[in-house]
Amino acid sequence: MPSPTPHQAPGQPSHRTRSQSSPQTPEHRYWERVPLAQMSAVEWESLCDGCGKCCVTKFEDEDTGAIHYTDVACHLLDHQHCQCSDYLNRSERVPDCVTLTPETLADPRWMPQTCAYRLLAEGKPLPAWHPLVCGDPEAVHAAGESVRGRVECETVAGDPLMRLIEWIR
Repeated sequence: MPSPTPHQAPGQPSHRTRSQSSPQTPEHRYWERVPLAQMSAVEWESLCDGCGKCCVTKFEDEDTGAIHYTDVACHLLDHQHCQCSDYLNRSERVPDCVTLTPETLADPRWMPQTCAYRLLAEGKPLPAWHPLVCGDPEAVHAAGESVRGRVECETVAGDPLMRLIEWIR
């Protein structure tokens, strides 16, 4: 039987809004030259692309270690903006919410394959649709890489084991 892995919301604080910005020039692409462990808090938080995938219930297959995603989202997820509605207090309100740190990313396989934190921890580049790369915070949604319109709140969804999905990678 799979055991649940904690869901978490590493996105930006709910009181902060993502503003449209121009793509970063090569000399400003800090994520390509600053190691995760040395990023400032602002740099770290800006890595979140706003997909919301980290906020869905996941299960780990005890035999294979494979991570299986569901379309059941944390009750704190703002489904329209794909951000935590109480980012600053999420760990108190959702005890199994994981705060991302370089240490928690030592084994990033439990994060979505498209997650900037995971990609950088694995030495991979950010995708073209990432807001830091393209300058458009809506690009993640346009690319179909977010949970917007695709998840149900855990308070009404029922058994997450009955709601496994394959569209999150």
